[in-house]
Amino acid sequence: MAKVITVTNQKGGVGKTTTSVNLAFYLAKAGKKTLLIDFDPQGNASSGLGVNEKKFAKTISAAMTGEAEISKIIVQPDKKKAKNLFLIPTTVELADAEVAMSDVAVPDRFFVLKQAIAEIADKYDYIIVDSQPSLSLLTINGMAAADYVLLPVQTEFYALQGVTELLKTINEIRKKGINPKLKLLGVLATMYDKRTTLSSDVLANIKGYFKNHVFETTIPRNVRLAEAPSHGVAIGQYDRFSKGAKAYKALADEVLERTK
Repeated sequence: MAKVITVTNQKGGVGKTTTSVNLAFYLAKAGKKTLLIDFDPQGNASSGLGVNEKKFAKTISAAMTGEAEISKIIVQPDKKKAKNLFLIPTTVELADAEVAMSDVAVPDRFFVLKQAIAEIADKYDYIIVDSQPSLSLLTINGMAAADYVLLPVQTEFYALQGVTELLKTINEIRKKGINPKLKLLGVLATMYDKRTTLSSDVLANIKGYFKNHVFETTIPRNVRLAEAPSHGVAIGQYDRFSKGAKAYKALADEVLERTK
């Protein structure tokens, strides 16, 4: 049965999609059959793996609205170089699907993604959900379906802004029985620049706030990491010797260890 990890932060620009794509890639490279679900209407995880609207007929929206079985919308971005990596793509249509989902009775509206994933969970080792950068019905669906939440936090000013609200949401999801077993897998420090005092100070604050939940791996600011999505590949395919590639490989190793 797949371990489901939702990558989320209500702030944009923290490396959420970059983390989702590259973590999924390196889990797949480690021999784990991995499915990445692009659950953000912006569709950046889909385009970041070279999958655009012309390459698929159905998206995650179809599974959310009951128009298609989730097993019918899975694509494989690169069968030769990433044989264990699979993707469920999305488009802006997911925003319309969210509106349709809001008409579903409470609490069923919170479990649409979970019910869809249940149909395929036994076929994968890991399922990574790239959530949208907001606290929304889609975000709650992502956390309701997950075993774990992975929280990327950038090592910049205002890094912890909004994180408190997200942690409250996670606790509410547990308390209200939406997902009582939901765990915080770890907090990932992103955009780290060891040359600056600011990055070092913010990292110290993150570790002070989250204690042992912080991953040992930090994701550096890295030009090659920023370039990879424009080529439609993960960093491990674009430049596997770059600092960004080495960091995400190390993160995948930590995730494998924490989810044993």
